[in-house]
Amino acid sequence: MARRRQTEEGRAEERRAGAEATEQVASESRTDRLRIRAAWMYFVEQMTQNEIADVLGVGRVTIVRMLAEARSRNEVKITIESELSEIVRLERALERTFGLQQALVAPLTAPNADPIPAISAKTGAFLSDTMKSGMRVGVGWGRTLFSSLPFISAKSLSDFKVISLLGGVGVVRRYNPAEFAWRFAQIFQGDGYLIPTPAVVDSVETKIALVERCGLQEVFEMANVLDAVLLSVGGIASATTFSRGGFLREADREALLERGAVGDLLFHFFDRNGDLVDHPVNSHVMSVEVDRLRAAPIRILTSGGEEKTEALLGAMNLIAPTILITDEESAKRMLEAVSEG
Repeated sequence: MARRRQTEEGRAEERRAGAEATEQVASESRTDRLRIRAAWMYFVEQMTQNEIADVLGVGRVTIVRMLAEARSRNEVKITIESELSEIVRLERALERTFGLQQALVAPLTAPNADPIPAISAKTGAFLSDTMKSGMRVGVGWGRTLFSSLPFISAKSLSDFKVISLLGGVGVVRRYNPAEFAWRFAQIFQGDGYLIPTPAVVDSVETKIALVERCGLQEVFEMANVLDAVLLSVGGIASATTFSRGGFLREADREALLERGAVGDLLFHFFDRNGDLVDHPVNSHVMSVEVDRLRAAPIRILTSGGEEKTEALLGAMNLIAPTILITDEESAKRMLEAVSEG
């Protein structure tokens, strides 16, 4: 018995050591990114140390220390010598072009690589740092968000609430709003609030009745006091947006395309300018209105892929994200599209 106890204690110690090592590596990676960003702003963009401190949300003394460390590491010569320099350039270009507080760009192994794993890893790391006790977080759904779950560091947050912003789907699938919302809440040992309805109903009258008469008013009212929203966008060029939910017909997709739709956010379909298109689905969807989402102080949009370029551009106006997380190829396409008018 004593020997078994010693063995179990040894294994537990090994697990703790492994977790601590992983956390240390992640922390060092974030520190490296922050240092390179500071060096880029100072030496390339000629920003003052106070300006950089305001952008990065740290003290001026920290900026001075990071710049000195960048020089001591030989990361700063005539140019910034780091594999992250091109990524930082894209992030800063996105921030300036779209008025973002912060852009996070995930590197890809090849231009044609599936961007979702890289974006999801970047998203998970960001959420691990950003989620705090006492927050009210509204969440969307989709493959990108679901794939970020393994990359989020689990921790216990007090008074942490997760509100699903969209009704469920008629067919149980791996990627659905309820599944992501409760798993996200579980990671932080928080409370999850769902909208137990179909994602789209048959009429405005049905939507009003469900909200007002079926006990959903409280969940929708919680959307008025959100600290952050976590969203992704769907493209419309293919049938992906529709097949994943299993309830919109091909005829609906064609009708939306004719009206200029380029994508959807919580099944609110919008055009390249970020305006909702004239189609019944936008008034029949069981989700929180876009205007309420725009009121959240932290608006995180994470998405990427060639088929979503137009959707991402439209979403910049629709939701006005404060944080954008995407991949390097998507970032290039977005910036090129803007430069071409």
